[in-house]
Amino acid sequence: MCLVVAGVALAGCAKPPEPHRVANTAPLITNSILQASQPISQQPMPERVFSAGNLGGRTLAVASTTDIILRPGEVILTFDDGPRPGKTTEILATLRDFGVKATFLMLGSSAQAHPALAQQVAASGHTVGSHTFDHVDLGTLDRQAALDEIAKGERAVRLALAGGGQVLSPFFRFPYLSQTGFLRTNLMQGSMVILDVDIDSKDYYKDTPETVVARTMARLDARGSGIILFHDIHQRTVQTLPLFLAQLQERGYSVVRLVPKDTGVFGRDVITADAPPLRGTL
Repeated sequence: MCLVVAGVALAGCAKPPEPHRVANTAPLITNSILQASQPISQQPMPERVFSAGNLGGRTLAVASTTDIILRPGEVILTFDDGPRPGKTTEILATLRDFGVKATFLMLGSSAQAHPALAQQVAASGHTVGSHTFDHVDLGTLDRQAALDEIAKGERAVRLALAGGGQVLSPFFRFPYLSQTGFLRTNLMQGSMVILDVDIDSKDYYKDTPETVVARTMARLDARGSGIILFHDIHQRTVQTLPLFLAQLQERGYSVVRLVPKDTGVFGRDVITADAPPLRGTL
């Protein structure tokens, strides 16, 4: 979860001291501040929200979903549904140009079809997690079928990465963000880190890249930080990303690299594909 803390502290004296009067002194006029009588809601946003600096930020190592705590001005970039030839490679190039790392939640079917591309993502220093095998709405499946779909996707991504000597990270996102309490609890008990979404770029809408950037930045400025959702399967996203990263840099945000605390093998005692059907109260 993301914790955003924003506050404004106002302090003053109960009664100001009597001002020292100087005769024949012209008033000082400055445009550095707005008139106090102007409502704050009508005052323009500052050109920079935070201090300018390198766009590539810190590395955040987490062991659970609750460990994902961002500071004001920090974002995590995530890309769902890939890898996709002709799209993912362009996105990797843009991320490299801006010196930032992202998290890719891959479909098992896509990673299985394009293992070399999945390996290229990981070899470029990005974090790779899973997103089921076929992007199924898990809320429409029974519990065992949903768990099998999750495990099948994870296994396919893991095997695709293993061909290049890379390791799958235990990050997962629900397709369509459709989940149940049972599934979420089960995955977290199985040491999976669920990535929620704070800011949906809606890059799947048929909008111009400029519209996608404006919409996403407006939501981000309102929150101050967050996990941002993109998809590395759209040409629109390929065109949007450099514009968006330039805006982040201009406004002083930083991109956090998300990694697991334990990069070794993580157990899946609860999540098992092709297991016997769950019975009883399940």
